[in-house]
Amino acid sequence: MPAYLSIDSVSVSYGAAAPPVLDRVSLEVQRGEMVALLGPSGCGKTTLLRSIAGFVAPQSGRIVVDGRDITALPPEARQTAMMFQSYALWPHMDVAANIGYGLRMRGVAKAKIAERIEQILKLLQLDGFGARSVASLSGGQRQRVAMGRALAVDPLLLLLDEPMSNLDYKVRLDLRHELRDLQRRVGITAIYVTHDREEALTLADRIAVIDGGRVLQFGTPEDVFHKPASPFVAGFMGADNAVELVDDGGALRLADAGAPLANRRRAHFRGDRARLGAAADPAALSLHGTVEQASYLGHGYRYRVRVGQGQVWVDDPAQVPEGSRTHVIVPRDALLLFPAATP
Repeated sequence: MPAYLSIDSVSVSYGAAAPPVLDRVSLEVQRGEMVALLGPSGCGKTTLLRSIAGFVAPQSGRIVVDGRDITALPPEARQTAMMFQSYALWPHMDVAANIGYGLRMRGVAKAKIAERIEQILKLLQLDGFGARSVASLSGGQRQRVAMGRALAVDPLLLLLDEPMSNLDYKVRLDLRHELRDLQRRVGITAIYVTHDREEALTLADRIAVIDGGRVLQFGTPEDVFHKPASPFVAGFMGADNAVELVDDGGALRLADAGAPLANRRRAHFRGDRARLGAAADPAALSLHGTVEQASYLGHGYRYRVRVGQGQVWVDDPAQVPEGSRTHVIVPRDALLLFPAATP
């Protein structure tokens, strides 16, 4: 099946001497998918979104939507709609006026605008809200109004630039599920920029992990989380404990300075998959260390443990005093193994 959105080897740089912000990025998105662009600040994810919207011109590559090459088109000719961090609703307008704003800017007849507003209000379960001030709405209702304004113009793509990054954590949790439900009911293709892995896992059909202007992995949330393609992806998806191990005939142990590079492996694991104490499973990795810091999390404790020349974080329900000598036990299936980095 041909991709609905095809991004083919897109490169962007700001100046001939500057390193590329996007370096030959390619992605294929199917109709009706929500794809998250996930990565740290400065990785290029927002530049990619703005390239799709037409606010940034690529130096090379193509962007095709539904078979139409839009690479050289101005933003107003691309039939895309964007939701911003603040929703950018007009506070002096009521709900209906906000939803119809884009249609008025396009010169659509008043009767058609009114008809479309009623359709959108019904679709977003906002019947009877047209005359209300947006200032009187809850966060979820304001999000629906922002979505309604975007959908009213029948965009080919919905582009979302970290629309929940300024909200409190509890509000974000509620709005994630509401936004996902809206996107599925409407069936629109959406590209969602975020630096929050939990948000990407919750919202997206597929996730593109980006760093240094390149897509390091593109796959389902399950694949990106459980089968990261690189140490960077593993760390960014929460497996940020990293140790150098020696593969000694299938048995893994902490590498010492003299261990040959060919036998070394870089292992990543999540703190909630490790425990402190003695190994019940002989196949588990056991790392001798010292508890340097303990923090209470409510459901248990988080420990910073000195292991060799480095440190790891471990979540454990039991209380262990700081300064204790202990073992960090990691089940074999919790280890994400990669080739050792070349010095």
